[in-house]
Amino acid sequence: MPAASSISFLPLILFTVLTNAAAQIMLKKGMTGLGPLDIGADGLIGTVFRVVFNPFVFLGLSTFVISMASHLIVLSRVQLSYAYPFLSLAYVVVAAYSYFFFAEDVGLARLAGIGLIVAGTILIAQS
Repeated sequence: MPAASSISFLPLILFTVLTNAAAQIMLKKGMTGLGPLDIGADGLIGTVFRVVFNPFVFLGLSTFVISMASHLIVLSRVQLSYAYPFLSLAYVVVAAYSYFFFAEDVGLARLAGIGLIVAGTILIAQS
């Protein structure tokens, strides 16, 4: 597939990345609100219902469906070896959000890894 064709799908690819990251963030918020799971206390079925029907978890799972649908559209038009590496940018978004909003530690090694992810994705986008 010509590069121009792949580049024209970049907005949809980035939408897929952002919805994937948003889903992860919502799942984390929902699970943090639920606290540590104790299957013994609620039983397996009770725990599954408690998790799935938490509003943030439910919204996160729904957002994953949207993300996957957009990814399927991308895959129908763009080479997998071009589109798939962009999903690593979701890690960058999640790490930044986690640092600023969940007060998670992002050390030097993670920052270096994030830099490599961004650099690699830029190289792939230009190929």
